[in-house]
Amino acid sequence: MAGDGAMSERSVLPSEAAALAARRAVMALCASASRAELEEALNRTGYFGGIDDLRPPGTGLVMVRGRIGGEGAPFNLGEATVSRAAVRVDSGATGFAYHLGRDQTKARLAAILDALAQSPDHRSSVEAAVADIRARREAETQKARRQTAATRVNFFTLVRGED
Repeated sequence: MAGDGAMSERSVLPSEAAALAARRAVMALCASASRAELEEALNRTGYFGGIDDLRPPGTGLVMVRGRIGGEGAPFNLGEATVSRAAVRVDSGATGFAYHLGRDQTKARLAAILDALAQSPDHRSSVEAAVADIRARREAETQKARRQTAATRVNFFTLVRGED
């Protein structure tokens, strides 16, 4: 069944799974970061090597699909503007990034950080560099939880004797 176009399942080594999880974490932080935060993070990595644009940063539209209640039939909700970039760093690692909006520089910065995060030589410096972004996100999450908890109402029933 190798020629039927179906993807064959292969086992993922624990080291590959850990590297994939680390890459996903960095990409999630880059997605929520501002352009200034990404610039600062890249400067903090100390990487000044070559960067080749495999695909120059560009902006386009993607169709956003939705489902009612998360289970219904899919429907086209509308279009969203997306910027994307693909780069290769000196180590040979390739980084990709897609961001909502028109900021192509932000997409390129995120792609560079993605490529560096895949390189064993730079992985730890990237994780340290995005620590400020992680701290900001955690603080925002905690603030939202506190605000939500402050508006929580507990309903209970009182029993009124022997009615």
